[in-house]
Amino acid sequence: MQKDYPRFVSLLTKNTVALILAGGRGSRLKQLTDWRAKPGVPFGGKFRIIDFPLSNCLNSGIRRVGVITQYKAHSLIKHIQRGWGFLRGEFNEFVELLPAQQRIEVDWYKGTADAVFQNMDIIREYGPEHILILAGDHIYKMDYGEMLASHAANAADMTVACLEVPLADATAFGVMTVDQYHRVVDFDEKPQNPTSIPGQPDKALASMGIYVFNAHFLYEQLIRDADERHSSHDFGHDIIPYLFPRYRVFTHSFADSCVCKPGGVPYWRDVGTVDAYWEANMELTKVNPDLNLYDTQWPIWTYQEQLPPAKFVFDDDDRRGMAVDSMVSGGCIISGAAIRRSLLFSNVRVNSFSEVVDSVVLPNVEIGRNVHLQRTVIDKGCRIDDGMVIGFDRAEDVKRFHVTEKGITLVTPEMLGQPVHHIR
Repeated sequence: MQKDYPRFVSLLTKNTVALILAGGRGSRLKQLTDWRAKPGVPFGGKFRIIDFPLSNCLNSGIRRVGVITQYKAHSLIKHIQRGWGFLRGEFNEFVELLPAQQRIEVDWYKGTADAVFQNMDIIREYGPEHILILAGDHIYKMDYGEMLASHAANAADMTVACLEVPLADATAFGVMTVDQYHRVVDFDEKPQNPTSIPGQPDKALASMGIYVFNAHFLYEQLIRDADERHSSHDFGHDIIPYLFPRYRVFTHSFADSCVCKPGGVPYWRDVGTVDAYWEANMELTKVNPDLNLYDTQWPIWTYQEQLPPAKFVFDDDDRRGMAVDSMVSGGCIISGAAIRRSLLFSNVRVNSFSEVVDSVVLPNVEIGRNVHLQRTVIDKGCRIDDGMVIGFDRAEDVKRFHVTEKGITLVTPEMLGQPVHHIR
């Protein structure tokens, strides 16, 4: 039996279509999503957030993927076209874009379930046995094959991936209550008073927004939900509450399928706020971060720009090009400047006598001379003029920039009077 298990999983993944919900703005990221959808936000030096669920699909053996887009999707679409066009159509492999196009109704997507419903004619043509629904805006590594195997073994109609979260944080999630067989017996979407896990009074079982459905069962439920006048057409608010009392709805523990370093804790991050985004990027600069981007067994794939190596020049005592406890991407030039505990994306230039500390600098940024940055997020395309000091005086920073509760300063080209999106 054990010998047949990998074959069992491979058949499941081969006959599965994954749908990545990538249409959300992510308004809590403030001006970072003024011109891009949250799944298209850069992360980790060279990636986009959506690269993580896409890579999980590929590494899990799921090679038929639809990406459902809506809000300001141009940069996201361009990234997928450039970086994810290597699958072979003649083998029925693809990453297809499914933009909002009013195929069934005259409205745009009204909720997560409606986004799938409005593409159902396309999904039916794929002919899957199972459909895997994924959020496009979280950072994690997961073997979806394990979840599919769990779904099949339980003869489930729907399976929900879950992780354990502190009870105080559970108000932001859908909270599951399960029996001894992991079958869902209660569900509460973003409750004020979450139910704890039996025997773990400080933890709750939270939905990750990752679902497996039997394909024909999903079609039936989406059609039923579309006919409900008072439904918000959302998986969390409407589909799960309707299903769990009536059908076989099970949970799958993220701990059973997460891909993490030996002895490590399951890694999952919602980088939905500027503070969370900064913290998740900063974690990567540590000596042994929980998220291993250097893992050749479960790599994260992305669009590979053709860039020269990072370059560090000048070695004078007061003008040394250097980076310590940092990640510096291709195309960067550190010219007589000091980078400490920071993450620099591609094509960043930092000029002489400047210092960048505890900061995340997105691609194509020019930092002038005698600049001092501390605890900042610098958006793509910014030009930081000579002598600017950001992140040291909150009262001054809030006059021009967005400063979070934890004191992280977000800087965008528009805040600097450098609009890169010309609409007039």
